[in-house]
Amino acid sequence: MTNYLEFYSRKYIQKAILEAAKNKEVAIKYANGSYGKRPDIISFENDVFELAKQGATSFHVSEEHWKNPLLLKPGMAKTQLDNLRVGWDLIIDIDTKFIEYSRATALLLVEALKFHDIKNIGLKFSGNNGFHIGIPFQSLPREVNNVSIKDLFPEAPRAIAAYLKEMIKSRLRDKVLEISTLQEISKATGKKQEELMEKNIFNPFSIIEIDTILISNRHMYRAPYSINEKKGLVSIPLELDELKNFDLKKARIENVKSTRIFLPEVKEREATQLVMQALDAVSRRPEVYTQVQEFQKKQYDELKTSIPDEFFPPCIQLLLKGVKSDGRKRALFILINFLRSIGYSMHEVENIIKIWNQRNYQPLQEGYLLSQLSWHKKQQEKILPPNCSNLSYYKELGVKCPDEICNSCKNPVRFAKRRFFANIKNKPKIKPLKKGNKTKYL
Repeated sequence: MTNYLEFYSRKYIQKAILEAAKNKEVAIKYANGSYGKRPDIISFENDVFELAKQGATSFHVSEEHWKNPLLLKPGMAKTQLDNLRVGWDLIIDIDTKFIEYSRATALLLVEALKFHDIKNIGLKFSGNNGFHIGIPFQSLPREVNNVSIKDLFPEAPRAIAAYLKEMIKSRLRDKVLEISTLQEISKATGKKQEELMEKNIFNPFSIIEIDTILISNRHMYRAPYSINEKKGLVSIPLELDELKNFDLKKARIENVKSTRIFLPEVKEREATQLVMQALDAVSRRPEVYTQVQEFQKKQYDELKTSIPDEFFPPCIQLLLKGVKSDGRKRALFILINFLRSIGYSMHEVENIIKIWNQRNYQPLQEGYLLSQLSWHKKQQEKILPPNCSNLSYYKELGVKCPDEICNSCKNPVRFAKRRFFANIKNKPKIKPLKKGNKTKYL
């Protein structure tokens, strides 16, 4: 039988749980399966031991940071919650019955976060079969589109989770099928094979859950160094390089001899790109995004060559001249997706981007540039650049097109294709030059 009282009597465990509960709402789970009153807080290290003596078996903390958690109450309006909330951490909760699938998912999510140039990533074992990946509030931008980031809960974490799911989906499918066959997955999960499929293709998220819609106000997760009642294992923070070879034995109560922090302390707002790109991607769904995708598919079918730069919108023309101040990473994201969406091969994109990088006020590091290009090479589907109305991109970069252009074409790709096809329609057909139509940016 799990010795909860002995474990929670350890001073270093009490200190770790208290630190995780700072400015957070806390929920206490008891041996009979019930939860204590909410809201609740932990104010002192010894509170952990005293609660354990009363039958507490695990501690759960909120993703949100509050001025005073005890002022929370059911049915509060969004404005009331926003006034009380001072921040939130991004917690990605991977839930599956199988540790190997969870590990594969976590590895890809960490890779996706690093792709967005995020270096300070929190990781911990959930205590069951999953992992929690965390980004501290200090890593997030102060505001997005003139809205304080603290008020973008739960919209922003939902968008980020959905964005990252889509980002890793195809590679996760391959990873899971390397571990198990469809027949084995069906047998292990008790699901019929057709339940595992989406459009006749295996859907890894039929057996692996990453919270999106379930993320809500006052959403909680198991605190670091809290015991999971089902497995009797401890939810222990891990170093990223421990993930690949993580052994459940490390989470046994008798093997937990010291503690480490789950969410790293950071000074740079290194998750800015991730937040903006996720919100932009999700803002185009479902109705607007679907329309753009349908338009894009139709135009891809008709597009037989890359579109020359003379048909590019003014915003892209200006970006290609180089970034004169902050915003190089945002500009890179725009340009790669724009060029891919109008028929340029990744080889051509790479050449253009390398030349563009030298025009910037300070070139991006070559390693970062190559990692971004490498990621895009692996993606089968082309992604549109942000819409013209996204304030965090074109306007903040100082390259926004005149309103009459933005109002007529919601996306730079649409502008380029509309002009290009209109030009073809109004000109007699001629045989293209053998060397193709390379732009001055190549």
